[in-house]
Amino acid sequence: MGDTEIVSVNTEAHQGAVLVSPQGDVDMSRSPVLRQTLHDVQARKPQRMVVDLANVDYMDSSGLATLVEAMRSAKKADTKMVLCGMNDKVRAIFEIARLHHFFTIVDSVDEAVSA
Repeated sequence: MGDTEIVSVNTEAHQGAVLVSPQGDVDMSRSPVLRQTLHDVQARKPQRMVVDLANVDYMDSSGLATLVEAMRSAKKADTKMVLCGMNDKVRAIFEIARLHHFFTIVDSVDEAVSA
């Protein structure tokens, strides 16, 4: 992992939701990019925000904290936040931290849009 690697985060409107798709590992050095993107999306006050983690191979505690912070902000703003596309490694991190009880987690973007 080099210091020059930056997680990229794409956002787009998708069937009435805002789809946030981070790509790359979400760790201490790169979670601020995701945090800022989620903050910017929430400033638009969407009814539903979907975070597609299909292209995230690894997430550390700073990535988890970023998503917890976003979930708390979403709840305050009455935005439905749904996570989808987790690989087994990332899902295990959520389960170890017992965060799978806190988040709505589904398999696909389509399921997330209708969850």
